[in-house]
Amino acid sequence: MKILMVLTSHAELGDTGKKTGFWLEEFAAPYYVFRDAGAEVTLASPDGGKPPLDPSSNTPDAQTEATERYKGDEDAQKRLANTVKLADIDAADFDAVFYPGGHGPLWDLANSDDSIALIEAFDRAAKPIGAVCHAPGVFKSTKGADGKPLVSGKTVTGFTNTEEEAVELTDVVPFLVEDMLKQNGGHYESGDDWAEFVVTDGLLVTGQNPASSEKAAEAILALLR
Repeated sequence: MKILMVLTSHAELGDTGKKTGFWLEEFAAPYYVFRDAGAEVTLASPDGGKPPLDPSSNTPDAQTEATERYKGDEDAQKRLANTVKLADIDAADFDAVFYPGGHGPLWDLANSDDSIALIEAFDRAAKPIGAVCHAPGVFKSTKGADGKPLVSGKTVTGFTNTEEEAVELTDVVPFLVEDMLKQNGGHYESGDDWAEFVVTDGLLVTGQNPASSEKAAEAILALLR
């Protein structure tokens, strides 16, 4: 199994002067689910190199077994510091793609022509596509083979409006994931705020929040098997 993980290269949290990026748990948990299953994992980002880590995901209260494992894993750290440039990625080389969240993707990956083309290529090739938390924002401009939004008619989830309110970033983010998925015709579902909630519809897997990262990755593996 060859799995591609795509991370954000965006580090600025709007005009707040604060930093954002990818969410550590949302990278680490799926990464180890895939690696422990024997998958070959390639990491990519729009700019290549080391993607920015959301500092809020590196606080003591945000740590999990997977994040602690990552911090002791020199190989994983080296891989993350040297992500492949997204423009150099060919969907044909992989069996599935997975997007970790963090707020960063709302600014860059949601509008990246390379990311949009990549997701559409995976869709046309009938390969699993996964995204967790804010990463379903990458489906903002993706289209299905019928020309409709990729999520149109599909059951999906992602970071809820109430979760965004809780972190007080509703007026900072360029768009709300829940609203966008609904506007694109997705059948949006969610569980309790901050609780694990994952939806699989066909070959599309979406997770609601950081707690959903591991289960979302397991759902991708289930599709590959």
